[in-house]
Amino acid sequence: MSLITRVLQGNLTRKNALQTLTRCGYSSHAKFAEHRPIEKIRNIGISAHIDSGKTTLTERILFYTGRIAEMHEVRGKDNVGATMDSMELERQRGITIQSAATYTMWKDTNVNIIDTPGHVDFTVEVERALRVLDGAVLVLCAVGGVQSQTLTVNRQMKRYNVPCLAFINKLDRLGSNPYRVLSQMRSKMNHNAAFIQLPIGVESNCKGLVDLVREQAIYFEGENGMDVRLDEIPQDMRVESQERRQELIEHLSNADETFGEFFLEEKPFSEADLRAALRRTCINRTFTPVLVGTALKNKGVQPLLDAVIDYLPNPGEVENLGFIEREGKDPEKIVLNPARDGKDPFVGLAFKLEAGRFGQLTYLRCYQGVLRKGDNIFNARTNKKVRDCPPRASALQPNGRCQ
Repeated sequence: MSLITRVLQGNLTRKNALQTLTRCGYSSHAKFAEHRPIEKIRNIGISAHIDSGKTTLTERILFYTGRIAEMHEVRGKDNVGATMDSMELERQRGITIQSAATYTMWKDTNVNIIDTPGHVDFTVEVERALRVLDGAVLVLCAVGGVQSQTLTVNRQMKRYNVPCLAFINKLDRLGSNPYRVLSQMRSKMNHNAAFIQLPIGVESNCKGLVDLVREQAIYFEGENGMDVRLDEIPQDMRVESQERRQELIEHLSNADETFGEFFLEEKPFSEADLRAALRRTCINRTFTPVLVGTALKNKGVQPLLDAVIDYLPNPGEVENLGFIEREGKDPEKIVLNPARDGKDPFVGLAFKLEAGRFGQLTYLRCYQGVLRKGDNIFNARTNKKVRDCPPRASALQPNGRCQ
């Protein structure tokens, strides 16, 4: 029984139950309805080569944030299937065919997630998603490493200047080697990358992680790895941890001028200085933090969520450009204002259309201003006004339904 189920079934009032879940970093429908400041929003995508564990990772993210009450496997062995695979064919084949969007909350921050396909035949779905995202998690298989579609996704991220974290998944599989994957990231993808976590054992001996930023070991205990326990780094890993932390510092120093001064002048620095350097370099795409774990065995997901909040940008930290077109003049480039105060005209992008049970569903990313029910908007493609838009604004559920 999950923590969420235990809390809600316990002898607590609804208010106390929601407060308990919120303190633990879990989502609640009451919290979803709140209007969050822009600093408390993350728009991320989960992208990778096929069979790297994207949908399984998204399933764990939804579970640990309290969005769903129980986890299911991708291939539908329990006749239910993963939450994000809403199509029957996806559940039968065990692959993601169309990108699925949902939202959740982690530690007082709204996280909007798009789970993208990994198969080359559906790469246009990845292209649509990355075009409107502020950050991404690049999932790599600890056995397969950097594969063909990984390179394609990496090019798409570079094209749209999307900051990313790397998550080496499937540490529990036979033949897993995260160190080889990191070497491939540097040689094949030209990433300035380094570990910020190390695995405590691989394959069947995978016990937990070493956090190189905090210099602590992390263990995932209890039912479904719900209880995260911090401890000292194991004795047999302390030398390797120091070496890998020094490697992390050197890579960061090459990418960030401010942190480089600490390194060159041999000044002491705090954990906050290290985290600030990781955030600056990640947003500028000059450094890629590498995390490790195994989503199937429920290890490493909560620290990944913390890294999404700590290192990936909010919508206000990403520069989005627009063009003002006037007849007989060259287009004028402007920087869009992400503030949601309604002072600037609305600018948005409809990046995907989907025929659902209730008619056409339009996926819309708002870049500037506010869109309210009944507003008229101008379609820049057709040069026509669209009246009474939107007739109904909805938020997506993980199963593809609207609420």
